[in-house]
Amino acid sequence: MKQKIDFEKEYGVVLEGGGAKGAYQIGVWRALREYGIKIKGISGVSVGALNGALICMDDYEKAKSLWENIAYSQIMNVDDIKMDNLIKRNLSEVSLSELRKDTTKFLIDKGIDVSPLRELIKSHIDEDKIRSSPIELIISTFSVSQRKELDINVKELESGLICDYLMGSAYFPAFKKEKLHGQKYLDGGVVNNVPINHLISRGYKDIIVIRIYGMGLEKNVKIPTDVNVIEIAPRVDLGNILEFDHRKSRRNIKIGYYDGLRSMRDLAGKNYYIEGTHSEDYYAKLLTQISIKSCEKLFHLYRIEITNPSLFIRILFEEVYPLLAKDLKLEKDWSYKELFLTMVEICARRIKIQKYQVYTETELCSLVHKLREKIELKQSDEITLVDALLDLIEDLN
Repeated sequence: MKQKIDFEKEYGVVLEGGGAKGAYQIGVWRALREYGIKIKGISGVSVGALNGALICMDDYEKAKSLWENIAYSQIMNVDDIKMDNLIKRNLSEVSLSELRKDTTKFLIDKGIDVSPLRELIKSHIDEDKIRSSPIELIISTFSVSQRKELDINVKELESGLICDYLMGSAYFPAFKKEKLHGQKYLDGGVVNNVPINHLISRGYKDIIVIRIYGMGLEKNVKIPTDVNVIEIAPRVDLGNILEFDHRKSRRNIKIGYYDGLRSMRDLAGKNYYIEGTHSEDYYAKLLTQISIKSCEKLFHLYRIEITNPSLFIRILFEEVYPLLAKDLKLEKDWSYKELFLTMVEICARRIKIQKYQVYTETELCSLVHKLREKIELKQSDEITLVDALLDLIEDLN
């Protein structure tokens, strides 16, 4: 059963590692803030550790500004344009001689120089604010010197070491390794990229996990029966973990925000964000109210022949709708509500209705109805699934 947010409870938050994808977590945090979610503790690794520190500082605008203006050169000692072309595989814009030169430097230096990341952390992290925060911050890293994973409560560190451990948590394997206070570290995500176990072991019973699907090992953690876990995760690709491009970051902040709203407001929809939905009985009744013309299109689509119109509704529910649900890739235990909303979403996508907005069901259906005439469907005798769905939604609007 899907867990719902309880606005009276205090939550532990898990922030996964994933480099540039971390902008998504800041968007989710905005939604949590707007709905007054009380955060008691954070377990973060790599970029999740950095974002966790920013959350403890409770300065959303500073965190947002950092991510909205991020650049490759703020993380790595690279040229922004050259790096962007490499990440986006615009190889025609890449000089082979310069690429060979950069590759040679990478091999000689034994990794990418990330001294800009160190400066970014120092300039944005306020150790005093983190220590005075009511939020417990646990960061994960892998100690190369000790050959083991470390989970560290930053408030227990000696003064002046928080930035070092944040840096250590983010030492991606391709980065040039340097000692921090005499020790060598590796990105904690290499051994534990979704560190929920560090909250469970500390007694947290209500946990929100913010996924970004970064590279690394996801441990198989057994969740105790008395621990409630809510997962907030993207349903679209957030991009490359090294794509530190401000345009992509701004997009990912927006996606994170709306995915956060989906959890806060229990919104329906797979690709859209829909409120104002109804009961299962409502949709079962609604799906009986389609025209003979739409029925015939669906029957033609699924090669079902029928001569007795009085059997239309029966065949719709017993044969056509199950076939339609299969085509729409719904789960085996699909509901009429899921069927209807998926049909609406497919039509909305076909008409290219803006995704990142909260719609009532009525608003989205009305937009499909209003904008349908502006699109050109295939001029052929072939009836496509989208053609049939558009007619169906037209009937039910």
